[in-house]
Amino acid sequence: MYFSWVGSTQNIAKEIQKQTNSDIFEIVPEVAYSDDYDMVVDDVKKEQQEKARPKIKNKIENIDEYETIYVGYPNWWGEMPMILYTFFEDYDLSNKTIALFCTSGESGLSDTEKTIQALEPSAPMVKGLYVSKSASKEATSDVKEWVNEIK
Repeated sequence: MYFSWVGSTQNIAKEIQKQTNSDIFEIVPEVAYSDDYDMVVDDVKKEQQEKARPKIKNKIENIDEYETIYVGYPNWWGEMPMILYTFFEDYDLSNKTIALFCTSGESGLSDTEKTIQALEPSAPMVKGLYVSKSASKEATSDVKEWVNEIK
């Protein structure tokens, strides 16, 4: 499961899918973000200030069938996108293992692991994966190492 604005997180999600033979689900917002970086910056900062919960256009119908949920997102100013809050409020991931991966210019995972653990206290989490935005197209070995480590 992933949300991606410009494709960096999507690249990692597809690599994880390829290496784990898992299903893939893209979170699609009801109202799409602009392609213009400056507009997105303004919109995202406003969402963060207002603690907005953007609506998700699509749904995972069979989430109960999964034991491990790979959760991917871009790290925006030390925070996961607000649409991820919507996701965690819409789905109960109790007793499912959560494996986080994120992309960012340089923020790493920041405190997003703690945030997600607080939102899903009954879901065990494994070590997360951070891939820099610039390396997302060539992350095959990083993903392989991470997938093998968290098995």
